[in-house]
Amino acid sequence: MNILVIADVVARPGRIAVLQNIENLRQRYSIDIALINAENVAGGFSITPAIADDFFNAGIDLMTSGNHIFDKGEIIPYIENNPRLVRPANYPPTTPGKGLFVGEVRGHKIALMNFLGRVFMPPVDDPFRSAEQCLKEIPDDVKIRLVDMHAEATSEKYAMGWFLDGRVSAVYGSHTHVQTADERILDKGTAYITDVGMTGSYAGVIGMEKADVLERFTKFPAPRAGHAKGNVWICAIVLDIDETTGKARKIERLRLEIND
Repeated sequence: MNILVIADVVARPGRIAVLQNIENLRQRYSIDIALINAENVAGGFSITPAIADDFFNAGIDLMTSGNHIFDKGEIIPYIENNPRLVRPANYPPTTPGKGLFVGEVRGHKIALMNFLGRVFMPPVDDPFRSAEQCLKEIPDDVKIRLVDMHAEATSEKYAMGWFLDGRVSAVYGSHTHVQTADERILDKGTAYITDVGMTGSYAGVIGMEKADVLERFTKFPAPRAGHAKGNVWICAIVLDIDETTGKARKIERLRLEIND
C-alpha cells in the first residue's frame, strides 16, 4: 500500500497548497492513506476545528501535531472527540486527545503514533518509554504502524528510528521545517527520514515572514511573526508498505513547487 505523508503545513499558503492539490497527489502516486502534520496550519500556530474539517473533507485521512497543537484553545474539545487528529503521546496522561490512533482507514488497519523530543524542547515525558507503551496497545493484526517524531535534534530522531526499527513501518521526523535527504530503509525494515520538511511559503524563514523573524533575532521585545507569502512548496514522502508484514519496501522523498 502507498501512504502519503505531507510535511508540517504552515499557515494559509500551506493549507491552500494541500487543499488544492491533495486529490491530484492521491491519484498521481496511487495513495491509499494520506497524512499531514497539522500543528502550524492556523496562522502558523495550532489548528482550528473548521480547518481540521476542511482537511478531512478534502481527502486527508489522519493528522499528527506537535508542541504548538494547543496554542488555540478551541481545538481542545475537537481533539477530545476526533481521534484522527493525534497529539504527542508523551504529554501528561490528563492531556486532551490521544497520542495513538488505532483503527481502520479506507479499509486498511493502521496505527499512528506521535511523540515529542526532549532535546531543545519544552519538558515532556520520555518519548522512548511512551513508544514502548504505545506498541503494547496496538493489536498484533495491525501491521501498518507509523511514527511522527516531532523533535529538534537530529540525533534524537535517528535514535528513535533505530529504537523502533523492525517494530513499526516508518519513523519520520517533523518540527524543523527543513527537509533532509537521508531517506532510507533501516536494517529491519522500517522506513526512516530525519525530517519530511515543510509545506508552505519558502519566501521567509521556516514559513514565517522574514522581516518579522529578523526582528525577533535582533530586537527585544519583538512581535510574534506573521506567515510568509509566495514561493510555496509541498514537501512530503511516499511510503510503500507491505500490508502483510508491515515492513517498508520503499520511501520516496518529494519536494513539489506550487504555482501561487
